[in-house]
Amino acid sequence: MIPKYFFLTKGVGKHKEQLQSFELALRNAGIHYCNLVNVSSIVPPGCKLITRKQGLTMVHPGEITFVVMARNATNEPNRLVASSIGVAIPSGDNQYGYLSEHHSFGQTDEVAGDYSEDLAATMLATTMGIQFDPETAWDERKQIFKTSGLIIKTDNITQSAKGAKNGLWTTTIAAAVFVPPENGKHLKTRKATT
Repeated sequence: MIPKYFFLTKGVGKHKEQLQSFELALRNAGIHYCNLVNVSSIVPPGCKLITRKQGLTMVHPGEITFVVMARNATNEPNRLVASSIGVAIPSGDNQYGYLSEHHSFGQTDEVAGDYSEDLAATMLATTMGIQFDPETAWDERKQIFKTSGLIIKTDNITQSAKGAKNGLWTTTIAAAVFVPPENGKHLKTRKATT
């Protein structure tokens, strides 16, 4: 099975039970009714990023659904947690891309998102032989990657949240969800916006 489409989603949940807070985060992300299977970080060649709205119409209750997921949780009041998925898509339809998972404490959406996006782009760049100094700032490296013509898109989806003041469990998730090939036959792709 090689998926033709994937989409990004995120969510947060709060509850006195950690497992229930995770379930609520999945509900918030819209993927709570799927049987989720975590996979590693490869975007298949030619696999297209679609919108969350399109993707959610293409997965069905009880379906085995492959995801790359970042997940974090805390029951410490006001502790900042973040979950992020970074994306790096190559320009060639015959080249695979990368997804990265990042989960952290004390990072904002922007910081965690930049980190995960940088991580995915760096993994892809090293497989393509793009030369860069890993000590340079992400914005500078991002420009190098894009001007190389080999990486056409980098992106991230990130969910952060502060732990509930009353000590409830707070769970954040971010996920790249692969759509089974047979579910995407009717889809006409346009550029995705997350």
